[in-house]
Amino acid sequence: MIYIEENVKRIRGVIAEAAISSGRAPGDITLVAAAKTKPAEMIRAAIAAGVDATGENRVQEMMEKNALGAYSGAPLHFIGHLQSNKAARIVGLCDLIESVSSPALLSLIGKTAVSLGITQNILIEVNIGEEPQKSGILPGQTDEILELASQTDGVCVLGLMSVPPIYENNDKNCYYFDAIFQLFVDINEKKYDNVTMKFLSMGMSDSYEAAIRAGSNMVRIGSAIFGAR
Repeated sequence: MIYIEENVKRIRGVIAEAAISSGRAPGDITLVAAAKTKPAEMIRAAIAAGVDATGENRVQEMMEKNALGAYSGAPLHFIGHLQSNKAARIVGLCDLIESVSSPALLSLIGKTAVSLGITQNILIEVNIGEEPQKSGILPGQTDEILELASQTDGVCVLGLMSVPPIYENNDKNCYYFDAIFQLFVDINEKKYDNVTMKFLSMGMSDSYEAAIRAGSNMVRIGSAIFGAR
């Protein structure tokens, strides 16, 4: 699947330019291949082409493809909306759960991880645009959930994830990118126990360059790697 290799190479070039323009090295940016609906052979091709991790949106789909060895050779992230009744199934299976969107979900993941004798790395999902149709903690609720995380065994918060609103007007896009980055910086300065602002996961196929320029260091890219669904 040469086109996947070519797409990853092209994306790496864009990432490099955006990273350098924002004062960072290209290697500072984690490229996650968003593999929703993509078969195991395409995921293997993306890993062979050099993506840093693979991300899945659906628990059942992830488990089915994992059984086929689809993710061998790269870390596995869960990046979709995670329902509480399915959360226990992926604790320990994922290297990083990016979409922890409520205190109840955080507590459930922690309890499951403790029962397995592990620590589960997570990101807190922030609904930076406060859109009612999207999951995620509202910006004003981040202190509350991070206080809880600092007291919850079995989890380690490594940063934030967000899916900001996307507009045709670039200024509006940049407003939300800048807002989540500022929240990321503010949290880092507060130094909660059990919380490290290592990753800001923000930016997808149609927005990753602008997101990196605004401070993102983890991008989740699907169609630009694999083609349209």
